[in-house]
Amino acid sequence: MMFDVIVVGGGPSGATAAEDLARSGAHVAMLDRDGRIKPCGGAIPPRLIEDFALPESQLVAKITTARMISPTGRAVDIPIENGFVGMVDREHFDEFLRCRAAKAGAERLTGTFLRVERDDQGTHVVYREKATGDERRERTKLVIGADGARSRVAAAELPGGSKIPYVLAYHEIIDAPGATANYDPARCDVIYDGAISPDFYGWVFPHGKSASVGMGTALGSVDLKQATAALRSSAGLAECKTLRREGAPIPLKPLDRWDNGRDVVLAGDAAGVVAPSSGEGIYYAMVGGRVAATAAMATLMSGDVAKLKLARQLFMKEHKTVFRVLASMQNAYYRSDDRRERFVSLCHDIDVQKLTFEAYMNKRLVKARPMAHVRIGLKNLAHLTGLVRPGFV
Repeated sequence: MMFDVIVVGGGPSGATAAEDLARSGAHVAMLDRDGRIKPCGGAIPPRLIEDFALPESQLVAKITTARMISPTGRAVDIPIENGFVGMVDREHFDEFLRCRAAKAGAERLTGTFLRVERDDQGTHVVYREKATGDERRERTKLVIGADGARSRVAAAELPGGSKIPYVLAYHEIIDAPGATANYDPARCDVIYDGAISPDFYGWVFPHGKSASVGMGTALGSVDLKQATAALRSSAGLAECKTLRREGAPIPLKPLDRWDNGRDVVLAGDAAGVVAPSSGEGIYYAMVGGRVAATAAMATLMSGDVAKLKLARQLFMKEHKTVFRVLASMQNAYYRSDDRRERFVSLCHDIDVQKLTFEAYMNKRLVKARPMAHVRIGLKNLAHLTGLVRPGFV
């Protein structure tokens, strides 16, 4: 038996790629480790719901307010007008996507990826089957590596694939309380405080009956569990029952190359497609899976392996400007508590609030109000240079 494509990884990116390929008529297998849950705040924009036909039943909460909290404890509440932030629980959401891919015709393989081998018979994916512990070998024309920020496919098949920069994320899923003075089941809290994370942020994201409380950092000296405990205490959530704990890397920058020019293309975290500054990954992972599937189908139909480059080209054509802006913001504001204080102060601004969430929900920079962009640029410069004191807009 030969597959057209084997997708390594069954998260949102891999499952999306497998489903799209199966619906396009490809003979596809999806290899995934069983029971792996990625730490994730679980936020998704309305555009994901529309683009990927996500049923309402997958949403565990709808968020209508985002609260930004500064190092001094000053809070700015940003209403999400004309929309909402949907919340999913990765424990159930990822399996829903895998099952949907299987219903579309993708074959599920459960085990641990070991390596890609090549011989005169072609390309083979070698993995250790979970049920038997045996080493299995499946022949395929193409491989999509969607196996996370520490992708073994990327490390083995692409130059620089093992050197992707990342932050370590850790969260605890807890039994959510009812509404309290510090917790609102319809509000996401984002904590910009060096005591929690000196180079990223902490979060409290409601998931209906549960909530995700966590943080991320690229610094190995930070105790993630201790920082999360401090965050839970400050949010009044220390006594809530802990349901599970998870940790994983989150990439910070897309790789310069996503394919090996032969038979492998990357998708999702393996390609580094997590938004800088926000750390948002689910939407971009699913887009990454879709463009990888598009590139794979173009390669299969034409026999031209240069078509694998389409994955990165299609993704960057639509999203590179947003990624560049968010990276600039992270580099400017996440370096110190003074800068973080100024960033939260900037969030008071109505232009910033409206354009930020319009861009988030629609996944593109808003061009309809050019003067608003000019005003934001000037205010941003004033905050960064210290011309405006924190607390003033």
